[in-house]
Amino acid sequence: MPTTTADIAATVSGAREVFDSGVTRPLAARIAGLRAVRAMLTENEAAFEAALWSDLHKGAGEAQLTEIGVVLAEISHTLRHLRRWSRSRRGPVPLGLWPARARLVPEPLGVVLVIAPWNYPMQLLLDPLVGVLAAGNTAVLKPSELAPETSALIARLVPAYFPDGTVRVVEGAVPETTELLAQRFDHIVFTGSGTVGRIVMRAAAEHLTPVTLELGGKSPVWFDDDAHLDQAARRLVWAKFTNAGQTCVAPDYVMTTPDRVPALVEALGRAITDLWGADPRASEDYGRIVDERQFDRLVSLLDGTNVVIGGDHDRAERYLAPTVVTLSGDRLSVGPDAAHPVLREEIFGPVLPVVAADSAEQAIDVVNAWDKPLALYVFTSSARTRRLFEQRTSSGAVVHDAGLIHVAASGLPFGGVGASGMGAYHGRYSWNAFSHLKPVLRKPLAFDTLRLAQPPFTGFATRLAQRVMRRG
Repeated sequence: MPTTTADIAATVSGAREVFDSGVTRPLAARIAGLRAVRAMLTENEAAFEAALWSDLHKGAGEAQLTEIGVVLAEISHTLRHLRRWSRSRRGPVPLGLWPARARLVPEPLGVVLVIAPWNYPMQLLLDPLVGVLAAGNTAVLKPSELAPETSALIARLVPAYFPDGTVRVVEGAVPETTELLAQRFDHIVFTGSGTVGRIVMRAAAEHLTPVTLELGGKSPVWFDDDAHLDQAARRLVWAKFTNAGQTCVAPDYVMTTPDRVPALVEALGRAITDLWGADPRASEDYGRIVDERQFDRLVSLLDGTNVVIGGDHDRAERYLAPTVVTLSGDRLSVGPDAAHPVLREEIFGPVLPVVAADSAEQAIDVVNAWDKPLALYVFTSSARTRRLFEQRTSSGAVVHDAGLIHVAASGLPFGGVGASGMGAYHGRYSWNAFSHLKPVLRKPLAFDTLRLAQPPFTGFATRLAQRVMRRG
């Protein structure tokens, strides 16, 4: 049920009152908050699985692997390290300020807004929440209205597990989100499209609120001639068609050499059959498109392509089979100048273009000709080729010989660069994002070396002070 406009303002002010009371700051309170999130998940796993099935046809196995399990792993990782992260530590003092002592004291930011998308409606809402609570903040959660069952479940459970109001939920669509963004927050986390990300950033600028934006884009794949064909194709297919391709870091298009295209297409077909059977529609492990608008957009992308695998679709079921396409034409281009829409916009669905590039160097030129992607995947047995992509491209992450898996690594930052996003979270990087590291410096009065830095600026003492300061 959408939250009313009046209730939105009260929700945010209530979260700020809780933060201002100081109850979230002690380490014990932060640990208790993380344990409450864990209890909410483990005690309601069946309900979350049912909601994800209803919203996205996401089977229990995939729900555990890509939603519930990811958040539980993040909680475990954070609980193991939180005490060490939270300690104040000594800071360096330059010689010119001696004698003095400095400390770096972490403190929470305040009230953090988390706006989640529909494609991973639980993971992308609760994963940032782990870092928000670990740092001692309060949170306002905005689940996606396009995943209504998951949204309703979270709205019902959060008050039961956070009766003190540390975490609050606002439900609704564009009007409610617009009103929410008019409120003052101390940090905003948004996952979604670049178009909406710009709206969020403009709203945040009104209050000079920092943002973490995870925006996606076209994540490319280079499939080298020396890559192990069947094993690499299976990993590529899994990364692409998990959640019916509706993943911000899903492989968006594959580049390989012209001679490799036929064999790769055949290997992709075998892998699809291995994972979801001859008829993926009958598989409980294959998802559906979130709504008719997205379905129609994806089907329209097939026009003018050569559908070499899949292409079957059913609007009533929002079913689109795992589909591989090739394109005619000599000029390889990705982005606004591309000849076909399937290479012009982020696909965000189960359609995988395979296009020919003469070499890894040409593939790198294609990647660099457009926006920096959220992820880049390289399948090769050549260390030289791996280094080429690492050194000559810029992306949120580079993954070799696999796809998606970096998202599950709590010890690594997850984030984009340029048009694919700004900021990062997961593990320590979440704690950093939602904390302020405050310098605290004390210079005793007893030995007043600051007199050397005060007028009149003459004589040996001034020259000595200048030389000492320059040493740093």
